[in-house]
Amino acid sequence: MLNGIITRMLTRRDVMSTHGAEACPVQCTELEDDFAPSKLGTKEYWEDAYNRELQTYKDIGDVGEIWFGEESMDRVIRWMEAQNIPENAAILDIGTGNGMFLVELAKHGFSNLTGIDYSKAAVELTVNILEEEGLKNVQIQVEDFLNPSTELKGFDVCIDKGTFDAISLSPEDREEAKKLYVNSLKTVMQPEGFFIITSCNWTKEQLLQIFKPGFELVRELPTPRFQFGGVTGNSVTALVFKRID
Repeated sequence: MLNGIITRMLTRRDVMSTHGAEACPVQCTELEDDFAPSKLGTKEYWEDAYNRELQTYKDIGDVGEIWFGEESMDRVIRWMEAQNIPENAAILDIGTGNGMFLVELAKHGFSNLTGIDYSKAAVELTVNILEEEGLKNVQIQVEDFLNPSTELKGFDVCIDKGTFDAISLSPEDREEAKKLYVNSLKTVMQPEGFFIITSCNWTKEQLLQIFKPGFELVRELPTPRFQFGGVTGNSVTALVFKRID
């Protein structure tokens, strides 16, 4: 519980930055096993946020926040390359935001990429950024992952960097939302496919319990450590799961 307790004692200001440090836009500050409902768990909040980022991008070309920082993307890609994940593996970025993870994956040679987000503004922002980068073959679409379309399936690798955290803060039925997320994950993934999640609200032990039905832990990826009150812990958890049923 050290990771979760220390993480929730930090404020968003303590960990937010655009580059380098682990940036978490959906961090909880409660000292409870579950989290209080928050506007950060609503579609309206993210639609407004990405409308602002979209306008900023159009005005000055700023792509916006890189969730958890660039290192969070690098560690996932390093693991994928070490495991010899084929460059043509079908990869899904769940809650793609501004699409910068898709850009990084493409730069590392991965060619079968799909990004989804329930925010239309986020999808429009991603489309603009992909066009600027000259990445014409990346698929990007508006999707609610808790109620995915039937066409969303067959992925070898699914990546989540903060989306499950946001879902966990939903003011509505969060327990049902978490179950729907796990079910959707099973639906869109290939058997033996990999699910890579980065979270600042959930500990390793909690994530193991949540994804226990249908998934087994493959690897815990190393994340930055810090000291708080003489105790050492991690502000972010990054795990790789394999779908087993």
